[in-house]
Amino acid sequence: MPGVINESIAVSDGPLTNENAALLRPSDPNLPLEELRKRYDEDGYLFLKQVLPRADVLEARRRYFDYLAPTGVLKEGSDPVEGIFNPTKSADDYPGIGAGAADGNGRPGGESAAQFVDRAIEAHYKEWYVDKICNHPDLYAYVAKFTGWGPDTLTFKRTLLRNNTPGTKPIGVHYDQIFIRHGEPTSVTAWVPIGDVKINGGGLIYLENSDSVGQKIEDEFTTKAKQAGLSEEEARSAFNSNMAATGLLSDTPAAFAKEHGRRWLVSAFEAGDVVLHKPHMIHASTINNDPDNVIRLATDLRFCDSSKPYDKRWMNFYRFNDGV
Repeated sequence: MPGVINESIAVSDGPLTNENAALLRPSDPNLPLEELRKRYDEDGYLFLKQVLPRADVLEARRRYFDYLAPTGVLKEGSDPVEGIFNPTKSADDYPGIGAGAADGNGRPGGESAAQFVDRAIEAHYKEWYVDKICNHPDLYAYVAKFTGWGPDTLTFKRTLLRNNTPGTKPIGVHYDQIFIRHGEPTSVTAWVPIGDVKINGGGLIYLENSDSVGQKIEDEFTTKAKQAGLSEEEARSAFNSNMAATGLLSDTPAAFAKEHGRRWLVSAFEAGDVVLHKPHMIHASTINNDPDNVIRLATDLRFCDSSKPYDKRWMNFYRFNDGV
């Protein structure tokens, strides 16, 4: 597996090597829709190269780090678009959002991180992010065409704009339906790297052929909830009851993969790339070991067919402790 060994690719409980990892399969977005849909159904994901204009993505990255620069997060004298972490600072003062805090999606970090966290959450509401990334017409048009939903395609307003400075906690093992249980499992997630991400730079990883694993876990959860006497509505809200306190499946990706006899799929990413994945596809992220100290920035966008029941809670902007 060229390009993976000796790249210091690691998760929270150890390295990813030829034994427990492989490469994601990239797809040209201009391939016939029939072929792309076949890949999506078979793999549970679709790694699309250059769906978005690179210049648009990099402009959003520049605006984001311009906005966060007053917190001291960037290396002095560096170009904000590069997003290079300040080597004189502690990563503890620049925690990632949505990586699995002890209290679910609560506010991360302490008092010393307050300004950074405030700006990171406020960035979710800025025009240069909402209009230029979340509602980018190229991505919307592509998802509407790929899914066949057409004008019924709805973009969820709630998104997760995640920064991952080197040395901070990576995203734990989960599948998205855990958090969107108040709707049918028909949504599509678009993971959008906002900037280039090296293969060891904290990018998203997918558990190979795990859509069926996620569905099995979901079915087992539902069975346990009913056996415990919960109503259907109560079961939807009790998404943490048989998982970690964060709603994650595991904080140890290497052990989780071994337990299920599967490999993690990894890749480098470029600004303009998009990965679509199914609601039960299991994923996580690696530790950001970027040798140039580059901050990984990416977002999770979600789409649904508005003609079918969907989770209305996701039509509100992300905020801490919103119960989702």
